[in-house]
Amino acid sequence: MSQNISDQTNYWIEEINRLRVEKDAVILAHYYQQPDIQEVADFVGDSLDLSKKAASTTASIIVFAGVHFMAETAKILNPSKKVLLPDLAAGCSLAESCSAEDLKKFKIENPNHIVVSYVNTSAEVKALSDLVCTSSNAEAIIRSIPATKPILFAPDKNLGRYIMEITGRKMDLWEGSCIVHESFSLDKLISLHKEHPTAQIIAHPESEGFILDVANFIGSTSQLIEHVKTQECTSFIVATEAGILHKMQQVVPHKKLIPAPAKENNTCACSECGFMKMNSIEKLYLCLKNETPEITLDQHLINEALIPIQRMLALS
Repeated sequence: MSQNISDQTNYWIEEINRLRVEKDAVILAHYYQQPDIQEVADFVGDSLDLSKKAASTTASIIVFAGVHFMAETAKILNPSKKVLLPDLAAGCSLAESCSAEDLKKFKIENPNHIVVSYVNTSAEVKALSDLVCTSSNAEAIIRSIPATKPILFAPDKNLGRYIMEITGRKMDLWEGSCIVHESFSLDKLISLHKEHPTAQIIAHPESEGFILDVANFIGSTSQLIEHVKTQECTSFIVATEAGILHKMQQVVPHKKLIPAPAKENNTCACSECGFMKMNSIEKLYLCLKNETPEITLDQHLINEALIPIQRMLALS
């Protein structure tokens, strides 16, 4: 049976390679995608890298192997292109924690605030924002805002708190968080580090404060990969979504990478995003073959959401 599965997967990959040429398509994949999707993608990156790639592509079709808000961002940057998402239900707990209705209410009550929204938000929330940021450029975005301006940072309170600490800039924080990055267990992490005392603990800033407090390095997904590549240390405990380990291990095949343990017991004892993992190589093939599900947005919404994204890209 395993041979049949392998043959089927090979067929899907062959068809993806054929169809992408035939249809002038580019496949963008986030680091948190399944390894087979990362391997077949034209470009693998974090949210900032993928936003830049989406902004510069000349392809007629963009297939975004990620989650819904990422594909929406690609559509905003490429309104005339067809943007496909392998599974339309691939959402995000952060994006769901901040509704456009609630943000609109905040803006009415606090008209002087500069609204900085994390890229993990809906197109409607981006349209209500003054600036968009990713974990890679959040510090630079916040430092670009005049000190006299009050700031709302939405929706990730953990990333916002971290940025407040490193910039010294007071901000109002939205009460949102990532269920994946809040799944790490401090007790298990400390126990694991005792087993690997020479390992560096590296963490994504969406993680809770008690995880960041014990981390040797904090950074976005791309920054974490760059860190393990440039450090002399040969072992790392990685506190972010476990999908990053695939690309990271390719970059440093001689180093030991250990996923940070989750609070709840599960099959891999690590932290995985169920939304990211909703995409599969079969769904990728089918969406390219059938050119659906397609991301569609109202032109007025695209125009409004594009403004803060372009401001972000200009500052990046």
